[in-house]
Amino acid sequence: SASPSSTGLLRSRIVLSLVMIICIISYMYMCVCVCVCVCVCVFPPATDSSKAAPPFGFGYPNLQPAYQQSPASRNDSTPSYSGFNPPGYQQFSQPFPTMSQLSAALGGIGGVSELEVEGLRPVNLLQERNILPPGPVPPPEPNLSTDLRKVNCSSDTFRCTLTNIPQTQALLNKAKLPLGLLLHPFRDLTQLPVITSNTIVRCRTCRTYINPFVSFLDQKRWKCNLCYRVNDVPDEFMYNPVTRSYGEPHKRPEVQNSTVEFIASSDYMLRPPQPAVYLFVLDVSHNAVETGYLNIFCQSLLENLDKLPGDTRTRVGFVTFDSTIHFYNLQDGLSQPQMLVVSDIDDVFIPTPDSLMVNLKESKELVKDLLNTLPAMFTHTRETHSALGPALQAAYKLMSPTGGRVSVFQTQLPTLGAGLLQSREDPNQRSSTKGVQHLGPATDFYKKLALDCSGQQIAVDLFLLSSQYSDLASLACMSKYSAGSIYYYPAFHRIHNLPLLGKFQKDLQRYLTRKIGFEAVMRIRCTKGLSIHTFHGNFFVRSTDLLSLANVNPDSGFAVQMSIDESLADTSLACFQAALLYTSSKGKRRIRVHTLCLPVVSQLSDVFAGADIQAITCLLANMAIDRAISSSLSDARDALVNAVVDSLTAYRNGVSGLQPAGLTAPAALRLFPLYVLALLKQKALRTGTSTRLDDRVFAMCEFKSQPLRHIMRMVHPDLFRVDNFSEQGALHLNNCVVPQPQLLQLTAEKLTREGAFLMDCGSVLYLWVGKSCSELFIRDVLGCPNHTSIPQNMTQIPDLDNPYSERMRTFLNWLQESRPFWPVLYVVKDDASAKISFFQHLVEDRTESAFSYYEFLLHIQQQMSK
Repeated sequence: SASPSSTGLLRSRIVLSLVMIICIISYMYMCVCVCVCVCVCVFPPATDSSKAAPPFGFGYPNLQPAYQQSPASRNDSTPSYSGFNPPGYQQFSQPFPTMSQLSAALGGIGGVSELEVEGLRPVNLLQERNILPPGPVPPPEPNLSTDLRKVNCSSDTFRCTLTNIPQTQALLNKAKLPLGLLLHPFRDLTQLPVITSNTIVRCRTCRTYINPFVSFLDQKRWKCNLCYRVNDVPDEFMYNPVTRSYGEPHKRPEVQNSTVEFIASSDYMLRPPQPAVYLFVLDVSHNAVETGYLNIFCQSLLENLDKLPGDTRTRVGFVTFDSTIHFYNLQDGLSQPQMLVVSDIDDVFIPTPDSLMVNLKESKELVKDLLNTLPAMFTHTRETHSALGPALQAAYKLMSPTGGRVSVFQTQLPTLGAGLLQSREDPNQRSSTKGVQHLGPATDFYKKLALDCSGQQIAVDLFLLSSQYSDLASLACMSKYSAGSIYYYPAFHRIHNLPLLGKFQKDLQRYLTRKIGFEAVMRIRCTKGLSIHTFHGNFFVRSTDLLSLANVNPDSGFAVQMSIDESLADTSLACFQAALLYTSSKGKRRIRVHTLCLPVVSQLSDVFAGADIQAITCLLANMAIDRAISSSLSDARDALVNAVVDSLTAYRNGVSGLQPAGLTAPAALRLFPLYVLALLKQKALRTGTSTRLDDRVFAMCEFKSQPLRHIMRMVHPDLFRVDNFSEQGALHLNNCVVPQPQLLQLTAEKLTREGAFLMDCGSVLYLWVGKSCSELFIRDVLGCPNHTSIPQNMTQIPDLDNPYSERMRTFLNWLQESRPFWPVLYVVKDDASAKISFFQHLVEDRTESAFSYYEFLLHIQQQMSK
């Protein structure tokens, strides 16, 4: 045993050690507070977001040729400042903290992850040119525990603009960043847990489905992660069908997976599940026959007739139209199809209601006969009018008893009957910088019809194959409000436009065979204190949080804007749940549920550190489209510029503490100005460049209805050098080696005459071949002896038996298979006229009507200094 004196000495040493530890902690805290202004900065008055930035593209600043290409980007994360000091811009007098200093400081205060430390690293955009990562931009990882991160929803399905949710609306307002969700709820999945259970466990108050982020108080009770109500665990839930054991409700598949699908009971049905029903409404006017689309459609449907999603109850029907409406009796027992013509387009009626929508299995031979004879039936027509509106009214009457999908193929402006349209486009005004007119519909006929269709569970998909103005702004309403899809093929012709012909064939094959859900609704729920106030996509809003989707398909995306109504101070996690209830093509009622969990933060620095710049860009694009239609294009463009100005000002004043000697952004937002500039040069929002009105409106429709990945390819295409593929970083998939070349900045500086470059714009691929490109590459990949012999209109890569050709085709196939819409490929010689469209996508370069990237940065800096 220790003596009293030794015990006293031990106590003294312990006390002395504690005093020393307290002193060290106090000293470290003081150093952190002085060196890194994270938690003690006083936020100045916010920038007025309503101020109008002048329309840019005019009044360029006078630049000296100092913004030259820097040396190759370094692999480490330390910023490089050399080579970017234009006259009048000095180096920062205050050096940026290093990564280790930031990590030590921030980690010491709030336990911030390494990723969030990197997200806050200040980047001087005027000095650091090479900000584009070498590969795809990864979504930020939420700062969650390892266990929660493992079970969180995939970012391909569910993304939030902020992976750190602000605790209050005031904090969100300070950050000047939008809060919203990007969803791809019905995307194709290779692994999807499907649960069959008599009891689907849901919260008794808010009806949230049980998910990995609920908490079990014991084996009999669980606490909802959205409204915090304590619920009872049903006895049936005590059995785990996976482990075949009792007493482990926390190991059920519903609680182990953030994306699950339930087989629904009769409680989720207002009527017996509908069969798969498909009606094809086809333009057969002279203009339509001239394009040759009818032959392609009939041949494609013949080839895919057995692949249409459905079962023994599947039904099909056909309607054709010009100045009259033609129905087709395909009743089983007939020797051949019967055409029934209705010429009274002012009061359309159904001639034989029971024999026009027929069972596909029973009438398959008659359907095949019709598809084989249909193209020849109208070969010599001279009918130039189009009664699209009456044809749609007929389709509505045919489909109302069941619901289903109406596929409309249209080639011109509707000229007869209800819904007729007049040309509203003035080609002389396409390049106007004053504003773009007629972005909204000319009539409410198509919207009203679409809402009627939605009420009867009918979705209308539009295929517009037109070389002339067709008023897509009006026609698109029938797909937008009935949860349909829009396909657009400008200047389509079976002979004269082979690239679009190939795209139409591929898109049609995908369209006819892809998965489909009927009579669907989707509800989005969120943690108490959060609310949803605006939806973006193709749907009808049935209530504050319920979307009516007559059809749902795997290629559609949605976006929602959110606000914070009550403080989230009492919780450390915020959750979002999307539940999609639909009828499968096999007649099964199913519920697909996705749940996303994110941390709640109280510091402005954490909000910036968790910003998801791609999700922010996509949400802002949706908001800008709405602004352009409801107000004006210039207002929408100004709002996008102000979004960048306000968020970077908020970061500078509230987080970085750096002197305003340059244009500083947190690393998480370093691509924000670049993406916004790219948005402003997009067809949907650009000015001063000749853009057809239908082309502009279709680009707007794409932004509003596509998944995030497809939108980002449109906004900021991927550029690769492809004449020097290497094995470094290549993917090995299915015994194939897929090269992974480095991403290049979208500027002509990156192009060389000695190289070949592939640009991936989502729906278009450009292969640009330099004049001095290796003849070995041209011969082995393009099958031509030299550059001069490359055809001007080359749109395919030949299948050649050599390693270079195989690598290129493998890479192209890998790119093409990763998207829902088949891209057109154009081989562009650097002396060809086609290079104009290629160079329009080099968004970092200056054009006659728009800033270069560097000029845009100066413009942003100028706005921030006001």
